[in-house]
Amino acid sequence: MTVTVKLFASLRREAGTGEVELELPDGATVADAVAALRAGPLPWLPDRETFAVAVDREYAADGTPLQDGAEVALVPPVSGG
Repeated sequence: MTVTVKLFASLRREAGTGEVELELPDGATVADAVAALRAGPLPWLPDRETFAVAVDREYAADGTPLQDGAEVALVPPVSGG
């Protein structure tokens, strides 16, 4: 299956892009997607505890299953006023 990973804030700056296409096996979860990103296009990705993940615009846990065509967003903490 193919999912689109959206990157925000510092993750976007570090990657030099706001979006990455990722091929995953059927039945993959959020944790599998993060592991695949680290093993492939984003080896520098920080520890999972340092960013939130949303799937199709809803926050998701590591065990959340993904579907073909899903949008996975990685959102680091942001500060400001």
